[in-house]
Amino acid sequence: MLTVVIIALIKVAVVLVVLLLMIAYLTWLERKLLAHFQVRLGPMRVGPHGLLQPIADGLKLLFKEDVTPSGVNKVIYTLAPILSFVPAFMVFAVIPFGDKIFLFGRSIDLVISDFNMGILYIFAVASLGVYGIVLAGWSSNNKYSLLGGLRSSAQMVSYEVSLGLSVIGVLMLSESLSLVDIVRSQDTIFNWYIFRQPLGFIIFLICAIAETNRLPFDLPEADNELVAGYYTEYSSMKFAMFYLGEYANMINASAIATTLFLGGWQGPWLPPVVWFFLKLFTFLFLFIWLRATLPRFRYDQLMRFGWGILLPLALLNIFITGIVMVW
Repeated sequence: MLTVVIIALIKVAVVLVVLLLMIAYLTWLERKLLAHFQVRLGPMRVGPHGLLQPIADGLKLLFKEDVTPSGVNKVIYTLAPILSFVPAFMVFAVIPFGDKIFLFGRSIDLVISDFNMGILYIFAVASLGVYGIVLAGWSSNNKYSLLGGLRSSAQMVSYEVSLGLSVIGVLMLSESLSLVDIVRSQDTIFNWYIFRQPLGFIIFLICAIAETNRLPFDLPEADNELVAGYYTEYSSMKFAMFYLGEYANMINASAIATTLFLGGWQGPWLPPVVWFFLKLFTFLFLFIWLRATLPRFRYDQLMRFGWGILLPLALLNIFITGIVMVW
């Protein structure tokens, strides 16, 4: 029993360290990619090609003065960044990074916890992050922040429904809610659900971008309308927590898309973990590419697109999948 607990704690520590490093250097990657898309150089001064820029940014935020405006609800104002930051990390408890490995004579799963309702756990935990954003907007005593928080809650409701429905086809075909079983059901490239569920994949990808508040769906923090939206009044490490939460959610969405639609760790020749991270970084590149390419939606367009187009298409995808399975 003690050995099982120690192994679980080691898994948690490794995943946490890797995730924090990925978030730090995802900020560097995004700045470099955006710069090259716009024929610029991006960060170059701190370290070779700016590789130490994330460390410099982290130190700056750590030592920056933490300003709390007057009139805020101090308890909720302080708890909101934590509510936004922590759920993003909890999702990785059920993400399978690879198949079993043998270490010191023991078989070890490359997943912190594999239980038979992993996909339900992800949706339950991931939906908690919006409470941090809404409470941050409400507690800041700022109209711009309040509008950003209200926009985020409306956006989450609009796109969470279609996001959940988009994966129903995958669950029907795999006949399981366990992420490990879903990956194992995609044992060859022709069984990847991106080919068997193309409409579900497109809907999932669009809704995942909207759920992470990334362009072209970043209405909660629209700088040309709301200054910085829900985190306008935040500084120092409180601001950093929102920033970390956003990038952690990007990695979450990419990891879930990889697991559900691209066969997870499945792939020839290379080690399973390498395949998983290659697919994950493909989605991260797509997130950044879309930011550099597409303009922001208007708010009425955002709502109409979610309820009027994506929701009917998600229901149609379930209907077609059921017909195909019965046929």
